[in-house]
Parts: sequence; C-alpha cells; structure tokens
Amino acid sequence: MKILHVFTMFVLLSGFVFFPVNQKVISAETAYDLVIVNARIIDGAGNPWFRGAVGIKDGRIVKVGRIDAGNAKQMIDADNKIVAPGFIDVHTHVEGIYNNPSAENFVRMGVTSLVTGNCGGSTTDVKEFLGRAKEKPLGVNLGTLIAHGSVRSKAMGLDNRPPTAVEQEKMNEIVEQAMKDGALGLSTGLIYVPGTFAKTEEVVELAKIASKHGGIYASHIRDEGTGVVKAIEEAINIGEQANLPVEISHFKISSKKLWGESPTTIGLIKSARERGLTVTVDQYAYTASSTSLDARMPNWAIAGGREEGKKRLADAPTREKITKEMKEDLRKKDFKDYSFAYVASYRPNPEFNGKNIAEITQMTKGKKKLNAQIEQIFEMYEKGGAGMVYRVMSETDVQNIMRQPFTMIASDSSVRDFGEGVPHPRGYGNNARVLGKYVREMKLITLEDAIRKMTSLPAQTFDLRDRGLVREGFAADLVIFDENTILDKATFENPHQYAEGFSSVIVNGEVVFDGKAMTGKMSGQPLYGNGFVK
Repeated sequence: MKILHVFTMFVLLSGFVFFPVNQKVISAETAYDLVIVNARIIDGAGNPWFRGAVGIKDGRIVKVGRIDAGNAKQMIDADNKIVAPGFIDVHTHVEGIYNNPSAENFVRMGVTSLVTGNCGGSTTDVKEFLGRAKEKPLGVNLGTLIAHGSVRSKAMGLDNRPPTAVEQEKMNEIVEQAMKDGALGLSTGLIYVPGTFAKTEEVVELAKIASKHGGIYASHIRDEGTGVVKAIEEAINIGEQANLPVEISHFKISSKKLWGESPTTIGLIKSARERGLTVTVDQYAYTASSTSLDARMPNWAIAGGREEGKKRLADAPTREKITKEMKEDLRKKDFKDYSFAYVASYRPNPEFNGKNIAEITQMTKGKKKLNAQIEQIFEMYEKGGAGMVYRVMSETDVQNIMRQPFTMIASDSSVRDFGEGVPHPRGYGNNARVLGKYVREMKLITLEDAIRKMTSLPAQTFDLRDRGLVREGFAADLVIFDENTILDKATFENPHQYAEGFSSVIVNGEVVFDGKAMTGKMSGQPLYGNGFVK
C-alpha cells in the first residue's frame, strides 16, 4: 500500500514548491479526508471493474470517478489493485468481541462488518451489547440477531417441553424489546438444545414479531443430514407464515449418504423464490463444519444442561440407549466411526487439539473400536465438552451451492485468539479462499460475482442500506487487494495464519489495516435493524 500526504507527493513529483497565480485555497471543510487513486473499482453490484478514484469525507464515500487528489489530506495509491466494498460477514459468533475488539482475523481477510447472534445463540440485551461500543470501540461494524435459543433459555431453561402461555409471552416480550433495541432479526438453532425442543408454531410466533419490525429470519435448520429436505421446508414455511425474509445458515449437506444431492436442496430455494418468497443462504468455502462435541449426542440426552446429561450417562440402561442412537446416527449418515470428528479445543487436555476422536481413543485407551470411541466422547462430555471440526461435506456440493446467485459468503467464525487451539481455518481464510481458489484458480465464479456475494447481497439481505457498494453517500468501508496474489494460508492442521494479498482495509473512512499490520484505529459502528427506537 502506498500512503502519501499530498504535500509530500507534490514535492517528490515536481522537485520544488510552486504557487500558481490565483491559486484556490482548499479549506478543511471542502477537502477530502482520503482519496484512493489508480484503482480498478468493483462496486459490489456485480458490475465489471472500472478505473477510477474514490474520495472519502467524514467516513462517507463522497465521490467515485475522476478526482483531483490535490484536494485530499491523505492519499492511497491502489497501484492498479482492486478496490471493493468491505466484506460483510453475516454469519459469525462474536459475542466475545469486546475482549478482542480489533477482530484482526476478520479484518485481515477483508471483512469490515459482522452479524452475530446466529444459530440460536445471542445476547438477550441488545441495547447493552451494541451500546458497549461507546466505551470499548471496535475495529469493525457490528450488528446482531436476537436468538431463539437464548430467549427460550431465559424464559424456561433447557427443558424438553412446549412453553406455557406465560413463558411464550415472556419470549415474545424479549424479542419485541430486542427488535426495538436494534436487532436485525430472529435466529434459530433448531439442531441444538434448547431450540430443538421447539415446535414450528413457537418459532412462527416469534418470527412474526421480528417481521413486524422489519427483521429477517436466519436459521440453523433442524437437520443438515438425512432430514435436510424437511428442515429446509420448515424454514421456508416459517418465513412464509410470518411474512419475512428467510436466510438459511451455512447451507450444506452433512450426511455422506446424501453427498451429491445439493441440486435437490438448491431446488427448494429456487422453488420458493419462484413463488415470490425472499429466501437466501450463506456458505463457508470448506468441506468441514465446526460446532460442539455435544452435537454428537441425542438432544434428549443432554436436555436440561450438562449435569442432567451426566445423570443420564450414569444410568446404565440410559447410557446404552444413547450409545445405540449414536451408532444409528452414524449408520444413517454413512460414517463408520468418528474419525471425521477433530478436536478444535479441549481445555482438560490440550494434547487432544487437532486430533480426531479415533486417534484420541487409540491414544487414551489403546484401541479405537466404535464402542471405545463413544465412551471417549462420553468422558469428554462429562468433563465439559469440546469444540470440534467435522469433516462431513463433499466438495461437489460446496461448489454447486457457491454457484447460486442467492448464496452469500460467510465464515461461521468467532474472533480468534491467535495461536489458541486448533480451530476451523475459516476464521482466518474464508473470504481469501473464495477469491484465490474458487475465483482465480478454478474460475468457478467471476471475481465480480464473488465480491457481490460478500458485499451487496449481504447488505441487501440484512437491509444494511448504506453499506455493501462503492457508491457516493455510502459508508466508506473498503478493501484494496491484489486478485493475483490473494491467498488463504490457514489450514486444518495449522489454522493460525492470516490471509495474504490485502493492502488496505478501511472502516468508516479510517485505515484499520495497512497491508502489514493493524493500525490501532477503532472506527467500527453498531449496525441497527429497522425496528430500532432511539
């Protein structure tokens, strides 16, 4: 990246200072704060790139086209690189962002805005959560959904039962207040406790409240394996009944038995859109997912929380029933054992990190038969569980989904503490992987369309009206990168590696990453939904 103050640049180019007759003095009120010159601009709408400059003032894009850089306080020479809108990651889990406010792993792969509260888990005090940015400024923009699982937990705990009328009303009130406090919509995690215990009708009632306030329904659907078709249909049905847009999270097929069936699941989305329903999906660019170890056990077995789950495991007949169901789940998905399940983070024994359950079982028990692996899972569950990476998807399905015009690129990641654990590499490389592997190397999608999937489509879907495009009047969230060298270096074996190829990341007009290091600027802003009441 080349950053030159205008006066210095003039001296370097001319060799002397020249004051022409009748020189117009540029006041601070009319000068650009920053001008990016010598750029190939991809505006985010899917249009082909064009040459031009971008002028920024007070955190906004004020001009796109030919610009007199002499009117700028600061200039960035893009050096013929791509200038695009900052990437918007609509599927993150960054409730802990205030502990690591720079969000460096996101910024260094071009992400300038995050949406958290996905998969049914969020703050239940949206006002307090977004308001903390005043005391603890962030390096990125931040919005949140209000999550059904967290709302349900607050109203009725982790019980496996329908809510009472009083409990439903309490949930309604929490969602209502969250939408007024700026939530972007309602999320569900219908595969997780306690969301899995909810009937469709319960979710519809809450989705109607989000709809009333102009929100979206974002869902980690009830089943991404053998029951994926019914689960997609349920999500679409909820949106149709509640009259609000539907966004299906990390769209995938996680059952080996159904690998290659993505045309069927994609067809459900196309059919809904043909009926006039607003349905989109997001996707990370990998064949592995990441969630907790608890997800391997039947939901009924862990209802009520970990202590209740431990009691069930202590009862021999119940333990045997759980074992039987886990074996049946493997059989349905066409997996022989748990060699697909890799530990990302296990606090009781960090030596497990990066190894799969079969390897760990061999290490601890001297054998790795399926029964022993299940016993190993039980032991780890009883000691607090673990974060996991599951290699359960096919590359063919990943590519089929990525081609679709309604697919957004999103990481499903948290803010990473560099060097801690062996997490999924998507938290460091997701956007760069799409641009390097799927655009440059495979030519699966065009560069312009990839940028659209990371910018204007997410902004449109979540109704972030002043972001996602290089347009005059829009927020100055911008990235500069070399499409010929962009690279995701993070791997499953060594995930703590930052992406390469980005020379500038700008958030609300401030350079937060200069191509070599974070600058320390904390210029992120809260992103409020349509129902926000000041």
